[in-house]
Amino acid sequence: MVSRADVNHDFTDAELAELAVYGVVESHAAGDLLVAEGTMAPDCIVTLSGQTDIFASTDEGRKRVGWMERGQFAGDLSVLTGQRHLSRVEMGADGEILRIAHADFQRLIAANSHYSDIFVRVLSARREFSNQRGFAVVIVIGAAMDRSVYALRDLLAKHGVAHRWFDPVEGPVAAHLMAERGLTEDQLPVVILGAADVLAQPTPEQLAAGLGLDLLPDGATADVIVVGSGPGGLAAAVYAASEGLTVIAIDALAPGGQAGTSSKIENYLGFPTGISGNELARRATVQAQKFGARIVAPVRGAAIDRDGDAYCLSLADGRRLRSRAVVIASGAQYQRLPIDGIEHYEGRGIFYGATPMEAQLCGNAEVTVVGAGNSAGQGAIYLANAARRVHVVFRRSSLRETMSEYLVKRLEEHPNIELHASTDVVGLHGEDRLDGITYRCRESGAESGCGCSFLFLFLGASPNTGWLPKEMVCDERGFVKTGVDIAPLELVKAGWSLDRMPSRYETSWPRIYAIGDVRKGSVKRVASSVGEGSVVVSDIHQALAEVAAQ
Repeated sequence: MVSRADVNHDFTDAELAELAVYGVVESHAAGDLLVAEGTMAPDCIVTLSGQTDIFASTDEGRKRVGWMERGQFAGDLSVLTGQRHLSRVEMGADGEILRIAHADFQRLIAANSHYSDIFVRVLSARREFSNQRGFAVVIVIGAAMDRSVYALRDLLAKHGVAHRWFDPVEGPVAAHLMAERGLTEDQLPVVILGAADVLAQPTPEQLAAGLGLDLLPDGATADVIVVGSGPGGLAAAVYAASEGLTVIAIDALAPGGQAGTSSKIENYLGFPTGISGNELARRATVQAQKFGARIVAPVRGAAIDRDGDAYCLSLADGRRLRSRAVVIASGAQYQRLPIDGIEHYEGRGIFYGATPMEAQLCGNAEVTVVGAGNSAGQGAIYLANAARRVHVVFRRSSLRETMSEYLVKRLEEHPNIELHASTDVVGLHGEDRLDGITYRCRESGAESGCGCSFLFLFLGASPNTGWLPKEMVCDERGFVKTGVDIAPLELVKAGWSLDRMPSRYETSWPRIYAIGDVRKGSVKRVASSVGEGSVVVSDIHQALAEVAAQ
């Protein structure tokens, strides 16, 4: 847990003198505006004398949420990332401040590990503290089973943006906020970004733009583009950026990938008490941004083309990016059940991840989890803490064939969990939302019903490779072949023109690499993906050196 002591730091006089090199000293009177709500790429404000006050517009009105005295600095992670700043910083008492412009702040973070550690630790702690305390200036108003509400909240949660959600039928707060902002029911769902903006019926992409999560211009260039920001993609971004390469990493939704939906990863090295996939992704994202990597989402890759000695990545929205190397870390996605009309219930009772947001929805309800892998086990145990009953349905006769032993034992011993071996989900029922499920026993063929209104699917994953060029060699299931898995004849057909063979993670196109779950033969584990993401950077350096020497 993060305490109030963790969210601040007092710089010494000597440290303030060193920081002054990166900024400008300004004198201000009480009440002067220092940083406005809604500012993109906000400056870092360090108090030298007097006092600075931080105000935020919440569901309870405008509140002073903090103040900074000599040696303390204002701001949240937006100071590091350049995203939209959703609080207002004013001079609380006459005095002086040190204003470090965003570009100079990034230079400071890159050049000085001492100050980098301080700023990153405190800014990250402030984000976590806000989430823990339920404090938020971002407010979502909309119905619980509105799939667009779920998509917006999912985006906010996976990006670590603290927010509060109000269902208009659950209490008076939503009505009060709507009346205050002049909103009507036909505008729902709405997202209120403090005092800065109100977005009516936004798409996830529009919300991301409003928050400054996607500031990537058309024609942007980098040494390396990483497509996919799961554990492998984030590792590649961290190691490439820390070793001096310019990096753009994109993701179709948010950093974390499938691992980001995991409620608790307990077998990842260095975290003896476990860590949620979302928290691991947030830490890795900040780490990559600290080294200068640009993490952009939601952005979807649509095509890769050769561009002389470089590559051009086309995005689904028409933007085009250029780089000397590409890392494909687009991962895999959970499969749907083969039931007609299943898409009608997605976001209305059917989900593909078990996070605090989903647990909030299914409190004291009956829940079904389908799957026999570690993600299914972790999800079932997590949901059992909120749900009245969790049914775990799987096709095999035993979970021990595919699930870690420690998870199997916990499932077997949990009083709120019931296991259904050799069983399929064959029917879904409900009009506006899911309100019933039909099971079928594989051995007897007997069918039974369950009044579950929540279904979580953790089924075998399919690789996200449909957007890749047809010349790039994949196996019969669509996983990308790399290194020695590519036959010589396949290289010839793909147009391989180099004297050397592809390196271990290199595809049939030179300087395009595939890592993690999208790669043929990969081990579907977080640690394995992180290892591949870190190791591939040495191959990239070597390949770029070859090009430079030509």
